[in-house]
Amino acid sequence: MAMNIFRQEFKMHVRTVITWSLGLTALIVLIVSLFSSFAQDAALLTEMLDNFPEQLLAAFGMTGVDLATILGYFSLAFLFIQIFLALQAANYGFGMVSVEEREWTADFLLTKPVGRTSILTSKLLAALCALAITDVVVWVVSYACIMLVKGDAAVDTGTLLLLLASIVPFQLFFLAVGLVVSLLVKRIRSVTPYAMALGFGMYVLSAFGDMLGESALEKITPFKHFSANYIIQHEAYDWPLVLISVAVIVLSMVGSYLLYARRDIPSAV
Repeated sequence: MAMNIFRQEFKMHVRTVITWSLGLTALIVLIVSLFSSFAQDAALLTEMLDNFPEQLLAAFGMTGVDLATILGYFSLAFLFIQIFLALQAANYGFGMVSVEEREWTADFLLTKPVGRTSILTSKLLAALCALAITDVVVWVVSYACIMLVKGDAAVDTGTLLLLLASIVPFQLFFLAVGLVVSLLVKRIRSVTPYAMALGFGMYVLSAFGDMLGESALEKITPFKHFSANYIIQHEAYDWPLVLISVAVIVLSMVGSYLLYARRDIPSAV
């Protein structure tokens, strides 16, 4: 029974996986293909950026970025990739349980010979598989595009892999938080507003934290925990901040199971 739930949930994600993967592929190809133009005028562009307020540059992760290098340039593109990935994961998190409650089919599912823990686990595994497919697409397309446009320039493969690997915990944060929030709310009529509020809200916190120099905001948003600028400049993760994301993921997952086990499921009858 649990396998049937997994298959059904995964089928529901197939169309969105294709949509997100194609959209991210187009975004990556478009942005990376412009690198040659940026590299040629890197000195002029850097001079122009020096005239911008430091707070504005910090908000877009452009402080200390060398646009003449492919990794420095890609760190700018990576911010937009993260926003798309956050929206996808948040959508899956908010919709994992709420979609059946909204369509009044949750009580039917719970009458089957399967426990709530198994139901939530099956749904979670289906969402994780969907995210994994998108992540693999992003990894392959990003790596291939960077290798194609880098020319004779050397690329630190280890740093690039660190950057791409950060996608996994980054998306898990939004998936887990979206799931636990959906279980704290009585009923979610539409997933999209919640997902956009979480995704863009976390980005705005990161941007304003940089602009205001407020380090406390760094402890809240994964956009700072997995900053492409930091990873490329230091060739490592900011582990104290990464561990905050890991703690949020674990607590949100545990809380989701506890809340779902006690949740009063609305009935269509």
